[in-house]
Amino acid sequence: QVQLVESGGGLVQPGGSLRLSCAASGSIFSIYRMGWFRQAPGKERDIVATISWSGGTTYYADSVKGRFTISRDNAKNTVYLQMNSLKPEDTAVYYCYLLTLSRHDFWGQGTQVTVSS
Repeated sequence: QVQLVESGGGLVQPGGSLRLSCAASGSIFSIYRMGWFRQAPGKERDIVATISWSGGTTYYADSVKGRFTISRDNAKNTVYLQMNSLKPEDTAVYYCYLLTLSRHDFWGQGTQVTVSS
């Protein structure tokens, strides 16, 4: 089994920054991709950003391009999401996501990010 532990959420003012971390542990044999999704109240869970584990290829949702940066530490099995210039519409529960080479997916419990003055 794989466990994903997220940290770094909280309350921030518009224009501020937060850094999310997600550490994977357990029976990790081969990570294909990790990333972040988010879900605002009353809305579906949407992709935010992902990164491939071998080549580091990244993908960003249009709504966060230029503001968010995803990165990884392969040795620590950890993925990060640096969020800058935060807006109230970024308020959501952020979920860490891991996809293995055998196409099994795992999810974290979520961390709340609230952008408000």
